[in-house]
Amino acid sequence: MDKIKILVVDDESRMRKLVRDFLTKAGYEVLEAENGKAATDLFFERQDIALILLDVMMPQMDGWEVCRQIRAYAKVPIIMLTAKSDERDELLGFELGVDEYITKPFSPKILVARVEAILRRTAPGSEEAVLEAGGIVLDKNAHQVTVDGAPIELSYKEFELLSYFMENKGIALSREKILNNVWNYDYFGDARTIDTHVKKLRSKIGDKGEAIKTIWGMGYKFEA
Repeated sequence: MDKIKILVVDDESRMRKLVRDFLTKAGYEVLEAENGKAATDLFFERQDIALILLDVMMPQMDGWEVCRQIRAYAKVPIIMLTAKSDERDELLGFELGVDEYITKPFSPKILVARVEAILRRTAPGSEEAVLEAGGIVLDKNAHQVTVDGAPIELSYKEFELLSYFMENKGIALSREKILNNVWNYDYFGDARTIDTHVKKLRSKIGDKGEAIKTIWGMGYKFEA
């Protein structure tokens, strides 16, 4: 059986080796690129890469441009790696459809856990279920969402967030609970991550966004 292939893109060879060693130990096949141009060339040449770990600051083509080019053709999960902890960068990443955003330095074990969580949820043949509520239809197996019959493009994290809301319809969910269930690890950031994704999700599903109610000082509740 072929191993799942992960593309690691970083201009620092030591960082690539660190990530490669941990991912290889976890059973993945790791491909490497030292700059943005090499990354896009490799991605479009291979067509079998399951996930991308993408550094932001690189020569020839930065991570944002790599993300833009790949997102124009594919929904492959992308985890951005950056040495900068800037809210504007984080928001830009979410706008471009980044699934995770990790600031260096980070724990390689936590990185592997995030990789495994994303791949587990996006793997073909994962749990088959169709959720319906108020004109929203979410097909977990096909990883598709329609609103009143019209297809909606969501990032993987937006898809998982909507899925979690629909599975817990009518239940008040704290931000901490959402982070621990949707991100599937003990998150050490703050509420901006959820609030940013909710804002984007509401915008994408149009009028149906009103179904995601804000519970001030706590979190959110989905009511359709």
